[in-house]
Amino acid sequence: MSKIGIAVVCGATASGKTKLAIDLAKQFNGEIVSADSMQIYKGMDIASAKPSKAEQEGIPHHMMDFLEPTKAFSVADYVEMAHPIIEDVHARGKLPIICGGTGLYINSLVDNIEFDDTGCDYEFRMKMRILASEQGNGALLERLREIDPESAARLHENNLSRIIRALEVYKISGKTMTKLREESRRNPSPYNPFMIMLDYERREELYERIDKRVDLMLKSGLIAEAKEFFTHDDYITAAQAIGYKELKPYLDGLEPLEACVERLKRETRKYAKRQLTWFRKDTRIHRIPVTKSVNYEKILKNAEILLKKSSIL
Repeated sequence: MSKIGIAVVCGATASGKTKLAIDLAKQFNGEIVSADSMQIYKGMDIASAKPSKAEQEGIPHHMMDFLEPTKAFSVADYVEMAHPIIEDVHARGKLPIICGGTGLYINSLVDNIEFDDTGCDYEFRMKMRILASEQGNGALLERLREIDPESAARLHENNLSRIIRALEVYKISGKTMTKLREESRRNPSPYNPFMIMLDYERREELYERIDKRVDLMLKSGLIAEAKEFFTHDDYITAAQAIGYKELKPYLDGLEPLEACVERLKRETRKYAKRQLTWFRKDTRIHRIPVTKSVNYEKILKNAEILLKKSSIL
């Protein structure tokens, strides 16, 4: 069975990947499958930088704006939903273009990761969260390092949920996350991916774009959007998106807006740094250098040339 050729456009937040993916879709008869863990939610338009209908320029977008913010959504859910969409796009003679900055979604999809069916132990999770609040997240990360050093090396201590999940899986199954990851790759991927990354050579230039985007989000109504979300107590998962929680002290009357906006910019820059680190580790990705001195038309042309030379068309 021949593999499905897919294009992947990835990169850090505010790098310009959405526009590039849309232009490539116009050029190569493609449709876009979003790989953004927050653009899946309805109503989170400004905070997630979801492209408007006008910005989509008539290109079909999938895996976007379909889920109520009350619902949890995992990477396993994403992969399960994305597979048949990609098959359908391909069957209609279109090029599936995966676009987003959620590296875990992209890699799990491209590599056909099969997720374990290990159950949950909510009492254990609560105990671990209490322990983290008492001793710090680093204590749990050290505990994980003792049983699964490979997983511990991949995780930052701020990623408490994944640290706890790794400990939980080991407690329930007796297998480490590293072992389960190895087992999850037994079946080959159905895809032949060609991956492109917009890579800013000077990080400060990307950070400048991030700051400008945040300013534009504020002008576009981000505060009102965040205020609306915090009126819903059951929007727990979605409300953790960068763009909401940083503004909550202002909405609660505890901090001035300027301090919260600066925190939002800082957290977004940190997130972008983590994204760059993730994608730069993948040697399959063709990195397109981006600087202020390189105009967009040249970037688009470089991407088009790469795709034409690939084996996916």
